Amino acid sequence: MTMQRTPLLMSKLLDRGAWIAPDEEVVTRTAGGTHRQTYADTRRRAAQLANGLIDHGIEFGDRVATFMWNGWRHLELYHAVPSIGAVLHTLNIRLGAGDLEYIVNHAEDRIIFVDADLLPILERLVPAIPRVERYVVCGDPDAEPWETSLPDAVDYEEFISGFGDGIEWPEFDENAPLGLCYTSGTTGNPKGVMYTHRSTYLHTMAEAMTDTLNLSAADCACGVVPMFHAMGWGLPFAATMLGAKQVMPHRFMASEPLLDLIASERVTISAGVPTIWQGVRALLEASPDRHDLSALDRLVCGGSAPPISLIRWYWDTHRVEMIQGWGMTEMNPLGTVSRRIAKRSQLALDEDARFANVAKAGLLSPGLEMKIVDEEFRPVPHDGKALGELLVRGPWVCSEYYHDPQPEKFRDGWLVTGDIASIDPEKYLIVADRSKDLVKSGGEWISSVDIENHIVGLEGAALAAVVAQPHPKWDERPVALVVSAPGAELTGDRVIAHCAERFARWQLPDEVLFREALPLTSTGKIDKKAVRAELEAEGYRLPDLRRDAPSARSA
Repeated sequence: MTMQRTPLLMSKLLDRGAWIAPDEEVVTRTAGGTHRQTYADTRRRAAQLANGLIDHGIEFGDRVATFMWNGWRHLELYHAVPSIGAVLHTLNIRLGAGDLEYIVNHAEDRIIFVDADLLPILERLVPAIPRVERYVVCGDPDAEPWETSLPDAVDYEEFISGFGDGIEWPEFDENAPLGLCYTSGTTGNPKGVMYTHRSTYLHTMAEAMTDTLNLSAADCACGVVPMFHAMGWGLPFAATMLGAKQVMPHRFMASEPLLDLIASERVTISAGVPTIWQGVRALLEASPDRHDLSALDRLVCGGSAPPISLIRWYWDTHRVEMIQGWGMTEMNPLGTVSRRIAKRSQLALDEDARFANVAKAGLLSPGLEMKIVDEEFRPVPHDGKALGELLVRGPWVCSEYYHDPQPEKFRDGWLVTGDIASIDPEKYLIVADRSKDLVKSGGEWISSVDIENHIVGLEGAALAAVVAQPHPKWDERPVALVVSAPGAELTGDRVIAHCAERFARWQLPDEVLFREALPLTSTGKIDKKAVRAELEAEGYRLPDLRRDAPSARSA
């Protein structure tokens, strides 16, 4: 052995930002403006917070929960909690009461830090979460003083006041737990994924790479993806490591205040789900000269596949590169990334060919492995056409769920993702659908994602969801639910005709239903489970007109 065995602990990365860029800013939107503090301030306050947690009796491995928006105090918790060896448990504020109660009790959280505007939600849960010892309330400095019925509640500033800012972070095994995130599963209780220092350290380094998100200390990063969702896709950790300026929208995530923040703070990179960037596009189209986006260089889009029309619009209109990322909570969460130019061989491609690649889920992050298999777990060829279930493994992929192993989700060291995908000869991952969202008609698969993205490319279509409905002859047939853009006059026939430009007749939706809105999940994706439930509650039945639609085999 010739090299030092320094443990891969996140405290070493998180301290770096304050070390190299002590005067760089962390900016948070507030009710009355913005809150600003430097990285030096953030490191000092994180040390005070850590000493306050230790004084309360928080020990190695104890769970400290957050019920918070993206903001400077949440970043201090990201820094302090893992650095003392405790576990940061980010609670999804958009989950229902039943799921939240289960998660808090399953994790055995000792303390919950909560933003003051979220107090009413948490107050209703108190009788069902008796193990929580303390509630720490984070008030908005520009809002009215908070009041709460939470027992033994204390203000954040009071909780850390009186404690020194000197601390020497302890050293421990790099495989120690760091953060706990729960999936918003469609069946059964949510499943916990326990990130480790090693997994998060390696994920942070990989995420910052040039061919991944191309992060640097010169960036100004605005994470719109919530810090309570898969650790904000790792962006708060990576930006803090680099000493990049961070801009946090708190609860002000509507398109107009978000755009104002991005423009005024000269944001260079932001990250969020497709519905965020679709809303921003609509506002930019309505007021094209209002916002100066000259500093904005790239947008990271994940959670669900963005339509190619959206990707292309940002580039053609604003020269902003949209980076598509695919991953899962179980993967810390980044798995693949699709860039406009991902290989030297693509320099000679025309724009259409480049964007055809960006529409794919992307190339594998360094350090990970993936494969696609059939129902017998036999390898499927990488021809870009053959579909199989996607399996992944690597140093930031979980090997079991927290206190709920579920071995059927893990096979021979691989995570069974539940995604149906193909891999093309260039090794791009192409995710067809979640296995539960594919439409199986006449023995052939139809990708709901492909149809949805094509519909959204139609002028006047704001959102689309395609779901399977039972059919007496073909087993299932697709039905499209569409939200029109304000002022647009769309018809079902026009949507079907648009789809017929790309898809075979047997793949076309049997019916197009127009809706004022579509239900979204706690992470901003269209909630297909809720869409199917609404149709069932309405007593929806497929129209008789297309009962004899041709099968895939005869088309």
